[in-house]
Amino acid sequence: MPAGVELCSHDEILSYDEIVMVCREAVKLGIVNFKITGGEPLVRKDCAALIKQIYDIDGANQVTLTTNGILLEEQLDELVNAGLRSVNISLDTVNRQKYKEITGFDQLDKVIEAIKLAVDRGLRVKVNSVLHDKDYYDDFLGLIEIAKYYPVDVRFIEMMPIGLGADSYLVSNDILLGQIKELYDGVECDVTPKGNGPAIYYKIDGFKGAIGFISAIHGKFCDTCNRIRLTSTGEVKACLCYDRNVELWDIIKKADVEKIYEVLNDVILDKPEKHCFEETENITENKRMTQIGG
Repeated sequence: MPAGVELCSHDEILSYDEIVMVCREAVKLGIVNFKITGGEPLVRKDCAALIKQIYDIDGANQVTLTTNGILLEEQLDELVNAGLRSVNISLDTVNRQKYKEITGFDQLDKVIEAIKLAVDRGLRVKVNSVLHDKDYYDDFLGLIEIAKYYPVDVRFIEMMPIGLGADSYLVSNDILLGQIKELYDGVECDVTPKGNGPAIYYKIDGFKGAIGFISAIHGKFCDTCNRIRLTSTGEVKACLCYDRNVELWDIIKKADVEKIYEVLNDVILDKPEKHCFEETENITENKRMTQIGG
């Protein structure tokens, strides 16, 4: 277990049936794409069953999974059978020692194998990377190579200054794009639809996959942000920057679906106009990303 992760008992988190109940009301509001994230969602038993239940909601369009990849291989068949068609795998380095320092596990080979197997099973695979120290360049080069040899989109996400990110080095995606253009010929913007989020993609001659950038700091995309988050403990968030969390726990426990619908609608209408990550003194969220999801 990585250092600093606080454990919750099952009594403190929503059941799958309760999560599905919220998703059902969200669909009524036009939210039809769902992402299962964490923490690490595959440590919870029968994650595939949750995916299947969400897909069974009339009107649900897509369910994707964000995972560190360590448990993906052993659960891949169940996930595919549940309807999973797209997976995001979090990976910040392909250096074995550095990977172990970051995660607490010596499991890099297992993650790389999971990427290959997911591709072989026909899943749409994206690798999400957050470069977070001044010695990022070798990590950057190694991660790009994944997109060279496999039909995988490697995406670089700018570090947001919340939780542990507040003390981390910010690597600008503008700089990364410039470095790619220095390294490779034939770098062009890729306008092929690749998902529902804010990533901007580039294709490189000879690469099987694309390189994507999610630039919350240097490419602020708040005006097109269409996401809300439900935490495992029943809080709804409209923006990662602020602690304006709406508590749904008691309402969910009462199975008051009309009130759930009403609260979700209010959260959407009250979504902040923009974040203030560039003004760190005004950031009010102090939880870790493992607690609120990415």
